[in-house]
Amino acid sequence: MNLLIVNGYDKSGWSKLEKNGLQHICDFYRDQLLAINKKIKVSYIHPSIDIKKVYSNEFLKSFDGIVWTGSSLNIYDNTKEIKNQISLMKELSRLKLNMFGSCWGMQLYTVANNGNVKKNPKGREIGIAFNIALNKQGISHPMYKNKPKIFDAFASHVDHITTKPSYSKLLADNNYSIQALATKFFWGTQYHPEFNFKYTGQILKARKKILINEKCFSKNQLDNIISAYEKPNEMSFSHSLLNHKIRNQELSNWLKFIK
Repeated sequence: MNLLIVNGYDKSGWSKLEKNGLQHICDFYRDQLLAINKKIKVSYIHPSIDIKKVYSNEFLKSFDGIVWTGSSLNIYDNTKEIKNQISLMKELSRLKLNMFGSCWGMQLYTVANNGNVKKNPKGREIGIAFNIALNKQGISHPMYKNKPKIFDAFASHVDHITTKPSYSKLLADNNYSIQALATKFFWGTQYHPEFNFKYTGQILKARKKILINEKCFSKNQLDNIISAYEKPNEMSFSHSLLNHKIRNQELSNWLKFIK
C-alpha cells in the first residue's frame, strides 16, 4: 500500500514545535501508520513550504490513499501558504482520491468543498477532547467499527466547522464542536487519532506560555497534566486513550477501507 502524507504546517508554525524536540509531524504520522500496517510505503509533500512546487495528477493518483496532518495555521487567515493547500485539496477532491484528514485536514477539506470554518467562541480544545459521541450515522460508518459510542481523544485546535462541506455526513461531536465527518472519498476527525500521550504532552510543553496566557489552564494544572501524560494510568485517563488499538481505530479502519 502506497500512501502520501501532506504536511499541513508552514515553516514558522513547525519551527516553534521543532524547538521543543517534537518528532517531525510527517515522520510521527508515518510511524503511527506503520504500527498498524508494516507493509505500507509512505511519501511526503509540503505545500505550505514548497509553495512553487506543482504536483501532477499522475503523481497524485499513484497513491492508494492520502493523509493530511494537523497544522498551527488558521484557515480564515487566507495567506498564500493556506491558499496553496486549499487549491491542492480542491484538486484531490476533484480527482476523488481516498483521503484521511486529522484536525486541520478536516477543516481544509471543509473549506475546499463549500463549507466554513471559524474560530471557536468556546476557546481552545487542547490535550483531550472529552466525551465525543457517535450519532446514528457514526455508529454505522466503517470509520467507527469497533470504536466505543462515547470516547475521549487527543486534540489541539482553536477553530471549528460551522458549515459542513458538500455531500458530507456528520458522524460525531462533543460540547466543543463537530468532531468527525465523512464523504464517499474523505474521512475526517477534528481530534487526532494519530496522537499519543508523549506527543500530546510535548505539544502542551511547547505551547505552555500560550495556554496559561489564554487561561486554558493554570500553571499548576498544566504542570500536573504534563506530568500525568508522562506516566499515564487508568486512575487518570479513560480506556479509549490508554488502549492504543481503540485510540488508533479510525486509522486502522481507514487503511482496511482503502485496501
